[in-house]
Parts: sequence; structure tokens; C-alpha cells
Amino acid sequence: MTHEDYERRMERAGRAAAVAGLAGLVVTPGPDLVWLCGYTPPAATERLTALVVEPGRRSRLLVPVLEQPDAECAAGAGAVEVSGWSDGSNPYAQVAKWLAPEGRYGVSDGTWALHLLGLQRSLPGSGYAALTEVLPMLRAVKDAHEVARLAAAGAAADATYEEILGVRFAGRRESEVAADLTRLLLSHGHSQVDFTVVGSGPNGANPHHEAGERVIQEGDMVVLDFGGLKDGYGSDTTRTVHVGEPGAEERKVHDIVREAQQAAFEAVRPGVACQDIDRVARRVIKAAGYGEYFIHRTGHGIGVTTHEPPYLVEGEHLPLVPGMCFSIEPGIYLPGRFGVRIEDIVTCTESGGRRLNETGRELAVVR
Repeated sequence: MTHEDYERRMERAGRAAAVAGLAGLVVTPGPDLVWLCGYTPPAATERLTALVVEPGRRSRLLVPVLEQPDAECAAGAGAVEVSGWSDGSNPYAQVAKWLAPEGRYGVSDGTWALHLLGLQRSLPGSGYAALTEVLPMLRAVKDAHEVARLAAAGAAADATYEEILGVRFAGRRESEVAADLTRLLLSHGHSQVDFTVVGSGPNGANPHHEAGERVIQEGDMVVLDFGGLKDGYGSDTTRTVHVGEPGAEERKVHDIVREAQQAAFEAVRPGVACQDIDRVARRVIKAAGYGEYFIHRTGHGIGVTTHEPPYLVEGEHLPLVPGMCFSIEPGIYLPGRFGVRIEDIVTCTESGGRRLNETGRELAVVR
């Protein structure tokens, strides 16, 4: 990406802020800063780093002077005015000079209280609202470049799954299989591994079980949910496998989840409300008698983070738009017994949905 690409993003963000009735955005270190101007500070610290985006104006980035050389080398630096501040000076007063005295600004969700309070002291008439509340769709609609990166991350996760099917499960700890997943994701180009859920037997009934010391046994269902970042964009996929031949109920539950996941995928098209995708998946599982065991939303958006808007959940009326990318991941969780989840990343296109994960969704048998 070039600085012109980042300039277009910041211009779009400025226009969106104006439509939302905001004077602009104040963006601190985190995914919004990376997405808008391509700059990742060495770390989020007590030293203020802030990007100010306002409609119709060139964006401005304030950084600690010792980090200014790095900021000036960022991919989007050519699209922003970079300024440094020195220890002993007041960076909040400097940012305040850029803001409207009584303006209302969208601010990054992860902004430290220290920094937000500092801005409020320097500009007491200003107001702030979390970006997720005032501009929830800021990063939700991806361009072709972003979809391509998400597809590449999905392909790397798919390759990881294909290889994990060949490792031994029985007699090994969940943590050992999780370590295999981490190794494989990195070998297939991920720079960061965010999670490796390995939920065997009764642990599979906990959707966010952290791989532990339980020894996987013959006859276990095992939920595998893993992902991270590749070239700055996320992967997230789930498949459920069985150690040895599964029983009739295990096959039945898996088939129900697979049917629900397929029905939700087929419902994806522009204009459909996010909650309706959740309803489709939930309807299948409820009709089969397992409705009380589907205990989470059907999906979440993905991009430069693995969880971001849009959310496929009851009460979310926002319509799907071409370019949105999100998970579809229904599940059934039987306490004390086992769980099943199947998850793909899907992008909405003009004609429907396109999966960014293509591995088999049948119940795979491992050894």
C-alpha cells in the first residue's frame, strides 16, 4: 500500500466523522492507527501518540520526538503531517491546538484513560465517544486489497488444518497439539498467533477453552479453533475432529452444526440484516432440539483484528454490504460431554457470500 491509499482512508474517515456529527477523530496506538496511516509505534506507553483526522483537512500525527524518525518512515507518513513532542512539554496542549474547543470527537476504543483525561483537561469544552459506538463500520467494509490479504490468511490457516490432521492426538496433551498449531501457522506465514483452542472431550463444551494439560483420549471429540495475523490481516477458523470412529450422537450433532453453518452461509447477500444470519443458524439448531446449547453469536467481523464489527447477533440491524468480512461459526456445547463448532471466514459480495476458508467441513477422524 502507498501513502495515497492511506490518504484515501483518512479522507473517508473524515467524511464519515462529519456524517456522524463529529468534528473529527483522535486515534491512539492500536488497530485504528495502523489501518488509517500504517504506523505502529514501538509500544503504547504513557507517552502520547495521537492521530487527528478532521474532514477537509490534512491529518496530523503527534509522536514522542524520540519515535519521530520511525513515524516519518511509516507507510502512510506521506499523507500526514508528523510532529514530535519532547519530555517535559505538554503533548495534550499541543493536540488541543488542533481540535475545535467545543468539538465532539470519536476516539479509539483502547485509548488510555491517562491520555483521554489529559485531553479533557487541556480542552474542557470538548467531548469524546468511542469509535465502536459512533463509527462502528469504519473498518467493516474491506477493499479488494484487504479481502485479498484476508483470503491469504485464510489459506494459510487452511494449510495448517490440513497438516494438523496428520499429527497424533490420542495420548498427547491439548497444549502439545496447540503448540503444533502455533508452529504450523507460523510456518505458513503468520507473523502472530492469537489463539489456539484445543478443546478435547468435555473441554470442547467450553467455546473459549484454553488448551491445558488434559490428555486427549481415544473417543474424544476435539474442537480446534485457531488464528492470528498474516501480513497484518486476521485468520480465524474452527473445525471439530474425532479421535477414532465417532458414535451416532456425535455424528448427529456434527451434522446439525454443519447444516446450520451452511444455511447461514447461503443466507449471506447484500441488504440482509446481520441478525438474520444469526437467526438462520439458530433456527436449524433449535429445530433439531439443541437450541439451548448454542450459547454465543453466530459471527464477528475480522480485518486488522480478529474480532471487530460487524457482529452477527440478535439485535444487530445493520445490513450486510459487499466487502464486509466476518465469521460464520455456529456451535453446540453439551456440558460435561463434548462440543462441536464449524467456522469459516466469509466475505459478502454483490451476488452472495464467498468463503475464505475451504477445508472440509465433514467430521474428520484423527488418530
